[in-house]
Amino acid sequence: MTHIPNELNALKNSILEMGNLVLNQLVKSRAALENFDKELVEEISRNEKRVDAYELKINMDCENILALFSPVANDLRFVLAALKTNYNLERIGDYAYNIATIVRDLEKPIDPQAIKDMRIPEMFETSMAMFQTMIKALEDEDTQKARLVFKKDERLDQIKHNSNHLATELIGKDPLRTHDILCLLSVIRKLERVGDQAKNMAEELIFHMEAKVVRHAKDKK
Repeated sequence: MTHIPNELNALKNSILEMGNLVLNQLVKSRAALENFDKELVEEISRNEKRVDAYELKINMDCENILALFSPVANDLRFVLAALKTNYNLERIGDYAYNIATIVRDLEKPIDPQAIKDMRIPEMFETSMAMFQTMIKALEDEDTQKARLVFKKDERLDQIKHNSNHLATELIGKDPLRTHDILCLLSVIRKLERVGDQAKNMAEELIFHMEAKVVRHAKDKK
């Protein structure tokens, strides 16, 4: 009697646990930035090691399933998708940690008005909503829910596209804010990448559940 259903279920649970840990890192990175909370930065730094440990464990579990059970069809697609999703989650964890390091290196808080003017709260809300949607989609194996992130990603892209022009305007009005604005530009780039990773996770779930590769189809479109 094969044990592969149990192994696949344990793998899925590990991915969901890692996803919730990474989401928590992202939530804390926002709080650290907006509240200039250096203690929260240290907490994020400690949890980054847990994220890395999850990545190594999930990679090893995937390799063991492939080696011991030789999965086929839907089971094989799940393991392949899990490998890539694991990478996506680790990258999102890195972006949350990188935002925390920006706060760590600051000598004083960033002006809340600058944070608002650069649309940072909107970037956080959109990227975290995408990520939360994907965690729920993974849990429910719901490809329709996963497809919701594609539209939201366009919003992140638009904010990032306009961010350089906006930053130039704000610096022109108040050159003393230059350092703050440049830091916020870095945050915007990282949050836009969070959206990209969530979108990649959606593509992997669709590949797993529907045996469709949507990335290249979208590129052609």
